[in-house]
Parts: sequence; structure tokens; C-alpha cells
Amino acid sequence: MNSFGIVDYVAFGATILMSLGIGLYFALSGGRQRSTSEFLVGGRNMQIIPVALSLMVSFESSIMILGIPAEVYVNGAQIWISTFGQCLMVFFLTGLLVVPLMHPLKITSVNEYIQRRFNSRAVRLLGTFVGLLYYVFYMGIVVFGTAIGLEEVTDIPKVWSMFLVIFAAIIYTAMGGIKAVVWTDVFQTFIMTLGILVIIIKGTLDVGGVVEVWSAASKGGRFNMLNFDPDPTVRHTFWGLYFGNLARGLHLSFNQSTVQRICSMKTLRGAQKVTFLAGPIYWLSFTLSILIGIVAYSYYDHLGCDPLASGQITNPNQIVPFLTVDIFKGIPGMLGLFVAALCSASLSTVSSGLSSLSATTWEDILKHHLPNHSDFKATLVAKVAVIIYGVSSLGVAILISLVGGTLWQV
Repeated sequence: MNSFGIVDYVAFGATILMSLGIGLYFALSGGRQRSTSEFLVGGRNMQIIPVALSLMVSFESSIMILGIPAEVYVNGAQIWISTFGQCLMVFFLTGLLVVPLMHPLKITSVNEYIQRRFNSRAVRLLGTFVGLLYYVFYMGIVVFGTAIGLEEVTDIPKVWSMFLVIFAAIIYTAMGGIKAVVWTDVFQTFIMTLGILVIIIKGTLDVGGVVEVWSAASKGGRFNMLNFDPDPTVRHTFWGLYFGNLARGLHLSFNQSTVQRICSMKTLRGAQKVTFLAGPIYWLSFTLSILIGIVAYSYYDHLGCDPLASGQITNPNQIVPFLTVDIFKGIPGMLGLFVAALCSASLSTVSSGLSSLSATTWEDILKHHLPNHSDFKATLVAKVAVIIYGVSSLGVAILISLVGGTLWQV
């Protein structure tokens, strides 16, 4: 089924090169990333809209493009309920509580707050260690998801796909710091959104229109939104999805990526605007991902052939790449756009993770043991940390390939 041509490789390659180019630009402009303030928090003078988009895509990835549609295809669209709880928590808790708490402190690592709050370095290091574990494993899952999509659509083996994504993220993050991460996120947001929209539009047209898509999904039970069953063993219910993700929103609010972006803003009001924008944008992106799953289900229901049941694919995470190849046969460049969108989603998450890990490693661990350092040497150490964590996440990605289930579940 592989039909990845020269135009597709050009579209895919251009996305990678553009991301690297942005990293090079910020490596050679301004203060040239020679200070930890510029490298880790952009000199605390970043702009609202780019940071809001960056914050949103920091929590998007191949999980958003592959995992959520796969979950919808197999189990229905009820996970949409989760976005309301999550966004409510991000909007109110982050904007109204976390930003006024964190921004005036001018911190770089969220764990700095922990030490001040509890007057304990041990508690701070515990937070650091848990955060490092979380991010390395999360990035590994994200990179593995990208490899699934690339292998399905191109001839690139999973291991090489993983290496390509990690390598690109390491290079532009180490070169350009948080500024490169934020501005590549802006570029990658455009590519992701375009890729998602063309799949939804083309798939809907192939099924016969919006009414046909809606009818097929409804008959197939994919709109089972309001399940109020109190049984906690049921996979998805209103209670688990809404209130569970209301609590899960705490993670987004006190996440290192969130705090790092909050403290990169010049003013408190600007930092609040970032969170007020990021919540609705995240909700919209999640909704578009759910629509891909609905379109995929309706498309194969329309054909009368479920690729999972027929054995054409063995993993539900392959459903979106499989659909993309099906609907864009004979149209040059469209598969390249999909791969570019998938890689953009993962690059944004991985680069944000690398920047966050670099910041916490320096501020929470190494800075304490290197009291007489120069700012230039500190920045160099932070850049080396980016490389180390990138390689670590590659190892995790290889391990994750042994785990079953949809990416959302993993």
C-alpha cells in the first residue's frame, strides 16, 4: 500500500529543515543563547500568542494525532467529555491561581517553588526525580507513536524514525533554547492543523458528506457520550472522564513546561493571557482529533471493511496512517503533509520536554554542586543535558514498542 513519492519526501523533509533552521536562527541572533536566562526562559521577555500556542502543543503529540482517533475508532467518542474537565482546570486553576503564585517568584524550575514552600531540598529533589522519570517516558511514548505512522506510510523502519525525530529535536533545542522551541512550535502548529483538516475534509467527502459520516458513526454507537454508570470498572463513563480529568488538569497546571512558559513572560497579565488562550486552543485541537476517529470509522463502515477485523492492520494506532494512504492515493504530497503533521506534533512535545528537563537538571541538581560557575559554562551544561535526555527517551521508545494498546491508553 506504500505510495510515498518524491513530493512527499520533499514536504516531509522541508518541515524538518524548517525546524532546524529556526533553531539555527536563534542560536545566531540576540544573545546567541550564551546565558541560562536566555536559553531556559527566553530572557523572560517572550510574546503572548507564540507562548500560548507552544504551551498548547507541548501537550499534543503523536498521541493526539494517532492515539485519540484510534481510541474513538475502537471505543467511541465519549473521551471528548474529558476535555471539558481538563480545560476548566487549566483555565481557572492555572490562570487564576498558579500564574499569580509562580510568576512573581521569577523561578526557572517548578521545583524551586517546592523547596521554598516546604523548606526542604529533599522534597525538591523528589519532585525533580519524579519529573525526570515522567518526561523521559512520556517522550519515549510520543516518539514511538511517530515511528508507527512513519513505518505505515513510508519505508522508514521504526528505529530510524525514532532516531530522526529525537535527533532533530535535540539539535534545534540545544542550538536555540526555549525561543527556538516556542517558535518551532508555532510553525509546527500550522502544519499539524493543516494535516488534520485535510484528512477530515477528504475523508468526509469520500464517505458522502457530513450527514453520512454522522449517520454511520451514530449507528455504530460512536456517540455514546453520556454514560452515567457509577461502575468504576467501565472503561469510559461521564464520572471518570469529567472528574478524573478535572483532577488530571492539576498536572498541566503545575507541569514544568507550563511554569517555564509562565515565567518566560515579562508581565503577570501577559502570563495569564497565555493560559486563558491555551485552554480553548487545546480543546479545539482535541476535538479535531476526535473527528478524525469519527471520519475513520464512518469511512470503513461505508466500505464495509474494518481493517482491524480483516487483519490489514494489527494495531489500532495504525488506523489513521492506513486511512491517510487510502484516501490520498494518487495525490502527490498529501502523504508527505500527513507525515509532516505527525512529526510536527511529536517534535513540539519532545523539544518542550528536553527544554524542561534541561532546566530542572541545571536548576535543581547541578547548580547546587557548581557554585562558582560562569553563565556560559552553565548554559553549555544545560545543552549537554538536552542531548543526554534525548538519547534516554530514544531508549524508552524502543522499550515502549513492546507494549500493546492504543497510544492514549499507553
